[in-house]
This record gives sequence, C-alpha cells and structure tokens, in this order.
Amino acid sequence: MARRRRIVRGALVAGALLIVAVALGAAAAFRWSGATLSQDGSALARLDLQPLAGSVRSLTAFGPGGARIPIVDAGGRLTPTGLVPSGEEVRVDVTIRRSRWIGWFAGRTRHETLTVRTPVAAVTDRWPVVTGNAGLDLRFTAPVDHVVVSGDGGRRAYQVGARTLALGRRRATGTIEVATAARRWELPGTPTRVSWFPKTVLPAVQVSPAPGSEISAATPIRLVFAQPVGTARPHFSEPQPGAWRVEDGGHTLLFEPANLGFGFGATLHLRLPRAVSLVGKNTTSTVHALAWTVAPGSLLRLHQLLAQEGYLPVVWKPAGADVRRTPAAEVRAAADPPAGSFSWRFPNTPSELARQWSPRNVTEITRGALMTFENEHGLAVDGFAGPRVWHALIADAIAGKSHRGGYSYVYVHTTLPQLLTLWHDGRTILTSPGNTGIPAAPTQPGTYPVFEHIPVGEMKGTNPDGSHYDDPGIRWISYFHGGDALHSFDRSSFGTPQSLGCVELPLAAAAKVWPYTPIGTLVTIETPAS
Repeated sequence: MARRRRIVRGALVAGALLIVAVALGAAAAFRWSGATLSQDGSALARLDLQPLAGSVRSLTAFGPGGARIPIVDAGGRLTPTGLVPSGEEVRVDVTIRRSRWIGWFAGRTRHETLTVRTPVAAVTDRWPVVTGNAGLDLRFTAPVDHVVVSGDGGRRAYQVGARTLALGRRRATGTIEVATAARRWELPGTPTRVSWFPKTVLPAVQVSPAPGSEISAATPIRLVFAQPVGTARPHFSEPQPGAWRVEDGGHTLLFEPANLGFGFGATLHLRLPRAVSLVGKNTTSTVHALAWTVAPGSLLRLHQLLAQEGYLPVVWKPAGADVRRTPAAEVRAAADPPAGSFSWRFPNTPSELARQWSPRNVTEITRGALMTFENEHGLAVDGFAGPRVWHALIADAIAGKSHRGGYSYVYVHTTLPQLLTLWHDGRTILTSPGNTGIPAAPTQPGTYPVFEHIPVGEMKGTNPDGSHYDDPGIRWISYFHGGDALHSFDRSSFGTPQSLGCVELPLAAAAKVWPYTPIGTLVTIETPAS
C-alpha cells in the first residue's frame, strides 16, 4: 500500500514538472520569438527579429491609395527598390512564420504593421541676404541626400549628404526652386521657392514681371520682400479687378487679376506704401511706384467680336469650337485668336464698301463699327479699341448680346447728276439727287464715319469770299468729316455742286436717310473723275 502511494506521488510530481516545463517553454517561445518594426535613420523602416522569431514570410509596403511599393530587407533595414516621394505616408506590413514547435505554443504566424512618413528636409531660410562677395548657401532642417535646383539659368542636381549646400556666387538677387530628398531612395519633394537679396538700407523687393515691361491682361503681379511686410498695401492709380493676397509668411504680395483682367492696352501705375529698394539682376534703385503696359488685344480678335456682335458687314465662323463664354476663355482669345473665316453678311454688298474690308488691318469699316459700339455703350466715341471698349465687347460676347440696328452705308456719286445711295442690310433703301461742294469748297473724297447725328441745328461758317453765313433750323444733320454733313437744304434743284462741302438733300430724302445714319455709319464720297 505504501509503495502504491509512492508511485502516485511520483506521477503527480512528474506531471507537475511537465506542466511547468511546458509553461516555461511557452513563455520562452513568446519571449524569444517576437518581431518589431520601427523607424530607421537611413532606411524606410527597421525590422528586428528575436532569436526564435522564425523567418519573414511576406514583406510589403503601400503608399497613399494602396499603391504597392517594392521593398527589400537588407540586414533588417527595409528599403524601397524604387524612388518614393518625400513626405509620403507609407504603411509597412510584415508577416513572420515561426517554426512548428514554437508555432505550437505561440501561433504559426505573427503580423507587424508600421505607418511611417518618408522624411522631409526643408530649407531653413527662404529669403537669405547675401552680403558682399559671399556665395549663396542653402541650409536645411536635416541632412539631405540630393537636391534639385531650378531657375536662374537652368536646372541642376546636386549630391549633398549634409545639412548645407554651397551654390557659390550668384548675381545680386534672384529666385530659384529647390526640391530636396533626404534619402537616396526618395524623389525630390515639392519645390520650394528661395529668393535671395543684397543687403540694403530700405526694404528690398523683387518684382515680377519686371517693371516697365509689357504684360498680358491676365498676368499676376508678384512682390517678394526680404522681410515680412506690414498691413499697408500697394494700390493702383485706377481700380483693377482682383485683390492682393499675402503669401510666404508675409514675404510675398500677389495680385491676381480677376474677371476680364487688366485693360488691354492700358498702362498700370502701382503706388507703394513707402519707398523700397527695387533689386534687379544687376541694379538696385529706390522707387515709390511701379508701372507696366498691358498688351493690346489682337486686331483679328477685335474684328471677330465686332462681326460676331453684328457691328460689321461680315460674319465670322470659327474653324473649330467657338470660344467659351467665360472671362478666362475670352481673355485668352483676345491675345491668341482662334482660327476661322469671314464672309459677307449680304450677297449684294456694294463694291465701294467691300474693297475697304481687311480682317488684319484697321480700315474705316473698323473705325465706324467701333464708333457705333462706343456710342451704344456710352463710351467716348473715338473709333479706337481702348481698355474699356475691349471689356465691353467681351462682356457682350459672354452675355450673348448683339447689335440690333442693322448695317447702313451711304455712297455719294460726284459725277453728274450727283446722287446719294442709301444701302441697309442688303437692300437699297433710297437713291436721291444731292449737291456736293462747289470747286472753291469741295466735298473731300474718301470714306468717313458719321461722328455727330442731330435732327436740327444751326450751321455757321465762312464763304469762299470771306463773308460769313449763319443758317439756323437745318434739318436731319449727320456730320461725317469736319464741318461736312448730310442734311436737308432748300434748293431749287439737286444733282450739281452747290454746297460749301456738305451733301445737301431734299427735305423728304434727308428725313428718310437720317434714321439710317447714326454715329459710326460710313459715308463714301466718290473720287471725282479726272
């Protein structure tokens, strides 16, 4: 009986020792079969395997959106095999496969995940002041492997391996774009603008485009200061569409024109809050104001718009899609007109009018159309496409507005009997005898746009013999050249030279002609036969 008890106790002790051994083995397996992922000073990540960890079954990395990034394990350092953008978030996934006997205790596989952001080395001073003959040095927040410098005459890549890149002597001032990669397996990141300045007493500023240059209507104006600006802002002598924006921690003022941009052909004058040192490639000057000229709009596009809006005797058809009715598209088209073709609006256009048309030259047809447009829009009537005319033309194009008055043309034959012909929208409205100027005061031949249009007025002047005349109550007057006008006059006959330069018409004919000859209507006086 005692022997039996000893056997039972021995079995219990053996069982307990076995349980302890198994527990210790399991504890050791857990303790010595681990794996950790951590950040690394040169690789994307570091993988540390404990002695009983087993082997790497899979090793993957993913960028934003799940894009896979190939990586390799070089002694525990996990490094991309291709180039990865700097500053990009990357997720690293590792699967470890344990041995069978450890797997029995700790599980056959182990998963580790680490999310890291690829390192970024930033420029510490983006507005350095370079004194004397000192070179331009770029300093970074961390060591960089390689750097790409663009601008200032080209693009160059540098192998660095330090926190500083010496670029050597440069011109007095300038701006470059600097893209850095902290690791050899990184792509250079988003370029950073670096502007350097000479040492000056007044605040130093770079201005682009260069003052005095010609710019487009949509060109932004950028002022970069060596030191942050205060609250004061520059202002244009005439209000411009757009607003100033402060960038780069107060170092940059940027004006981006809005809507239709600066006026075509305008001169911009920008007044600064205080005197500054304007620094250029080779000069430094003290200025209180800046100026630019805005490139004029294309004459071809001017004709396209005038035709499109019904102010010309021609129509225009684009070769492809028409210009979109947006400010940006119309401003671009004004500088770079689309291809297309012009054709006559009416099949029976008078030859005297047709031979004056040229889409690439300013003719009296152009001037007359502009004067009509200016008069209808309450603008100064001068027959020139200034900034306000362009803006109004483009605004009408965007709104789909067009001229509703039709197209009129007056032709005066000076051979006997003298006749006036009124043509409107493809048909002859009237042909009437008329009187032109006597040999001592002839009506000047040529084509002229009507510039004044009044129903009744007083006409004064000097006769060829030096005496003066004063005729009140003259009806249906359309002035087209100096004091020469179409108007009614009480004569016993018409069709011969009798006036002092005007084209005189019978009252009924003048009354019919007058509504068709608003400002801008062209009047051609035939060249007399020799």
